[in-house]
Amino acid sequence: MNLSVRIGGLTLQNPVTVASGTFGYGVEYSQLVDLNQLGAVVVKGIRLDPVRGNPTPRTVEVTSGLINAIGLQGPGVDGFIRSYWPFLKELKVPAIINIWGVTVEEYAEVARRLDALGGVGALELNVSCPNIKEGGAQFGTDPRLLSQVVAACRKVTRLPLITKLSPNVVSIVPYAQAAEAAGSDALSIMNSYPAMAIDVETRRPVLANVTGGLTGPCIKPIALKLVWEAARAVRIPIIGMGGIQSAADAIEFIMAGATAVAVGTANFYEPQTPLQVIAGLRQFMLQEGIEDVRRLIGSAQTGR
Repeated sequence: MNLSVRIGGLTLQNPVTVASGTFGYGVEYSQLVDLNQLGAVVVKGIRLDPVRGNPTPRTVEVTSGLINAIGLQGPGVDGFIRSYWPFLKELKVPAIINIWGVTVEEYAEVARRLDALGGVGALELNVSCPNIKEGGAQFGTDPRLLSQVVAACRKVTRLPLITKLSPNVVSIVPYAQAAEAAGSDALSIMNSYPAMAIDVETRRPVLANVTGGLTGPCIKPIALKLVWEAARAVRIPIIGMGGIQSAADAIEFIMAGATAVAVGTANFYEPQTPLQVIAGLRQFMLQEGIEDVRRLIGSAQTGR
């Protein structure tokens, strides 16, 4: 039974990863999950300089989901290399590093520095975070800026580039096509939706940032649709994410056209979820007599 898939020039031993921002830098989960069983470890977003993030409270649970406004807190590229890379480079599975910036030039500089490390699996370009005041989503909702970011990073690295797209657009198709045309090797679909919650007793927003990004099971049907639409419009692989809690959820994304999937919010309440998804996918393939997971990709019969 073959579960391996390729994302650009990167081979994953299975199609199950974790979503950036939900798994720290891998080391935080290493006592709870055998990281070497995953397809890859995707780390929290890295910018050129350290970032304090947003004030607390930063998270609030809502019906069938979570709103977060962490604000991409992080140690900066030098802090990441010093504090986390020694651990990540010893893993048997690839490390995919999520990067972001407030200018095109910053994205490119972070990509250049990480390229120089050697051993990085891929870079995920976060052009879609709704929880910061600068950068982030502005690049993911303007095809011209999106193209500039991807092209600038493509010039400074040979590492596989995975562009993480925003769902907050009228159609995902032109953004997926723009990323592909600019040199992206793959897409991550999708990031969170802007949302908010109000405490009726205090009559104030629950989050200190007022709004945050909605994730979890409640967004899965929307994410699934976006993956399906993008998969019909581009030739590059897609990593699908958004509310995956089980193998059945993951298989839906793969059938919609995703080559790989990422578990996100579920990591907070059941860290074993990614491994459960891998086991469930293997069991499904056994039951269905499927020897290669690639046979499942895009197999949903949506024609009439």
